[in-house]
Amino acid sequence: MSTPGSSRNPASIPTLNTEDVRAIVEGRHGDPFAVLGPHVVEIQGKPRLVIRAFRPLEEGVTVLDPKSGRRYPMEKVHPAGLFQALFTRRTKPFPYRLILLGRDGNEYEIEDPYRFPPWLTDFELYLHGEGNYLESYRKLGAHFREVEGVRGVNFAVWAPNAQRVSVIGPFNFWDERVHPMRFHPGAGIWELFIPNLPQGMEYKYAILSRVNGYKVDKADPYGFFAELRPGTASRIWDIDRYQWGDQAWLEERPQHQALDRPINIYEVHLGSWKRAPETNGFLNYRDLAHQLADYAKEMGYTHLELLPVMEHPLDASWGYQVTGYFAPTSRHGTPDDFKYFVDHCHQQGIGVIMDWVPAHFPMDAHGLAFFDGTHLYEHSDPRLGEHPDWGTKVFNYGRNEVRNFLLANALFWLKEYHIDGLRVDAVASMLYLDYSRQPGEWVPNKYGGRENLEAIDFIRRFNELTHEQVPGSLTVAEESTAWPMVTRPTYTGGLGFDMKWNMGWMHDTLEYMQKDPIFRRYHQNLLTFSLMYAFSENFVLPFSHDEVVHLKRSMLDKMPGDVWQKFANLRLLYGYMIGHPGKQLLFMGGEFGQWREWSEARSLDWHLLEYPEHRQLQHYVADLNHLYQREPALHQVDFHWQGFDWIDFSDVDNSVLSFLRRAADPEETVVVVCNFTPVPRLGYRVGLPKPGAYREIFNSDRHEYGGSGVGNGRLIHAQEIPWQNCPYSAPLNLPPLGVFYLKPEPNS
Repeated sequence: MSTPGSSRNPASIPTLNTEDVRAIVEGRHGDPFAVLGPHVVEIQGKPRLVIRAFRPLEEGVTVLDPKSGRRYPMEKVHPAGLFQALFTRRTKPFPYRLILLGRDGNEYEIEDPYRFPPWLTDFELYLHGEGNYLESYRKLGAHFREVEGVRGVNFAVWAPNAQRVSVIGPFNFWDERVHPMRFHPGAGIWELFIPNLPQGMEYKYAILSRVNGYKVDKADPYGFFAELRPGTASRIWDIDRYQWGDQAWLEERPQHQALDRPINIYEVHLGSWKRAPETNGFLNYRDLAHQLADYAKEMGYTHLELLPVMEHPLDASWGYQVTGYFAPTSRHGTPDDFKYFVDHCHQQGIGVIMDWVPAHFPMDAHGLAFFDGTHLYEHSDPRLGEHPDWGTKVFNYGRNEVRNFLLANALFWLKEYHIDGLRVDAVASMLYLDYSRQPGEWVPNKYGGRENLEAIDFIRRFNELTHEQVPGSLTVAEESTAWPMVTRPTYTGGLGFDMKWNMGWMHDTLEYMQKDPIFRRYHQNLLTFSLMYAFSENFVLPFSHDEVVHLKRSMLDKMPGDVWQKFANLRLLYGYMIGHPGKQLLFMGGEFGQWREWSEARSLDWHLLEYPEHRQLQHYVADLNHLYQREPALHQVDFHWQGFDWIDFSDVDNSVLSFLRRAADPEETVVVVCNFTPVPRLGYRVGLPKPGAYREIFNSDRHEYGGSGVGNGRLIHAQEIPWQNCPYSAPLNLPPLGVFYLKPEPNS
C-alpha cells in the first residue's frame, strides 16, 4: 500500500509506542489525543503530518481532503482497527474528513472528533476546581456548538479518578473504545467534541477507574434530558432554543414575591394531579400548563410548588431521589415542554416554586454514587456519607467541585427555567451531623460539636448567590428543628432563607383538630403556642404531602365527627390558617376534600366534585383564597408582632379563639373569630378594637359552603363596653365549627 503523498514503503511509517497501541485498542488510554487525530512528527529530521484513527467497527478508513476532493487511504497498523496515514508533503494539520468502509460494504463520511481543539479554558477549569464556576452547566454536560464550521456536541464530565472516560451511545453502538475523551490534568475534567449528533440522541459516559479497574456506565451529571424510566441514559438537548414570553412577569417578580404580598401556595405532584383518563398515563407539561395554571388562578393561589421534577428513576420516591439534577423528568415531555409550563404559569400570574434536594442522592448505578470508582460526590466514611433513613448518599459539601455542582444547579433552574423559588428539602438532615444517627454512628466537627459546618457554609453561600444573581427569587427551608435564624440574613449570622416551613404549627394544629371537640378544651395550648414563636422566623404554614400519606389519612378524613362535621372542621381549619400570621401552603386534593390518601400512582379523585359537599368545599377554598389576596391585613404584616393581637385566647371551656390581624394601614384591621365546637354560640360577646360599625366579610358556615347558615348578616355596631382587654365589644353569633371575619366599615 502506498502512503498518502509518497511512494515510501509502509514499513518506514513511524510506529507508535507498543503500550500506547495496546491501551488504545483495549479502550483504556487516558490521553487519546496524544495518539489519535493529526500529529506533526519528525522523520529524518523533517516535520511530517500523520493522521491516526481508531475505528474498530469499520473495515477500512480513508482520509478525505474536502478542499481538493482527494482521498488518502489509511494503513491498518493494528488488526483491532487502528489506522494511520503519513503525509510526506504536509507539515500542518488541515480540515480533513474520514471516509469509513463499513462491514456492510457501504461508505460513510464523518468528521474526526480527534482533530478538534478543546473548548474548556484554563480559567474555567481553575474556577471549577476552586468551586466558583457558577455557570459550569454552560460547558459541562452535552452542548451543541459549531467548531470550524462543523456542528456537533461537546461533552464534558468531571471524573478525576478515572483512567479513561468514553462517550457511548447508539452512534457508536455503545462501544467504549470508539470515543475516549480528552483529559485535563489537574482539573479532573474530560471532554470531547463529536460532530453531527442529533437532538435527542441517547448517551452515557463509560468510565474505567484507576481504582481496581472498576468499570461503570454513568448518566451525565449535567445532562439536560434523560430517557424515560426504566431507561437510564442521558439525551442530548439544546435548551437555548425556547422563546420565552414571560418578560413582564420577571420584571415585576420582586414586587410579586415581596414578603408583604400574598403568597398562597398550591403544592402539586405533577404525575398524580391528573392522569390521562383512558390510559392512566402522564400528562405532557404543555397540557398540565393550561389545566393546572388556569385552575390555580381560578382557585386564588398565587404560586405552585412542584414536588421535585428533576429526573428520578423511582416513581415512589416522589422525585426526592434525584439522578438527573439538570434534567426535568421525561415523564411529562421535553425540556422545552417544561419551559412552556413555567412560561404559561407566569403569563397567568402564577409563580412556580420547585422542591430542590441538595441533601442526599440515591445509590442507583447510573447516578452520582461512586461515580468514578471513588466516593466523588459523597463522603467515603459512611458515618458522614450515608443517610440511614433513606438509604441514600450525603453530598460532600466540603469538596469544592461538589459545592460548585450544587450551587450551579440552583442557579440553573432559576436562570434557565425562570423558576421563581426553591424550597430546599430536608435542611435539618444537612445541618446536624448526628441527624437520625445513634452515638458512634456519626463524626463530630472539628470543635467536637454536632453541627455540619461545611453544610452550613454551603447553605449560606446558596442563599447569598441566589438572591444576588436572581433578585426577587425565593428560598424556602423545610427545616424541622429549632435551629435559630433560619430566615435571617447571613451577615447577621442567619442561614439566609426567605421563609421556613412551620412544621411545629402544622403538627400541633393537626393534633388539635383531630381531637373530638368535647376534649379540645384541654388542648387549646396546641393552638396558642404557635404565637409564642410566630415572629421568630418568616414562616410558611404548610399542610403538605407528608401529612396525607403513610396511614396519616387525608385532610378531610383526619377531621372528627360525622360527614357534615368533617367538612365543617376542615373549613374551620382552612379559615383559621388563612387568619394566622404566615404565608400558606396546601397540598393538592385538600381543597376539594379528597377522601383517600394521596398516591403517586394515580390521579386525584376529581370525580368527587360530582357530589355537592366537595363542590361546596372547593368553592369555599377559592373564596377564602381570594379573600386572603384581597385583604391587606391577612398578608401584609405576617412576620412581625405588629400584624397580630389576641382578643381572647383563654376561653378554653367554649374552645373559642379571637384575634386581630393588622395591615400597614390601621383602617384595614380584620377581626377573626373561631369556634372549635359544634355548638352555635348566639350573642357571644367579643372584644373589638375601635368604635363604629363592622361587617362580616366572610363566614365558613354559609349555606353555599355546606354550612348551617349561622352568622352575622347585618351591620354590627360596637358597644362601649370594655371586654377581653378591648375598649369596645359586641354580641356576635358564632357558627358551629366555624370561623368568620369582621372588618370595620369605612368612615363609621
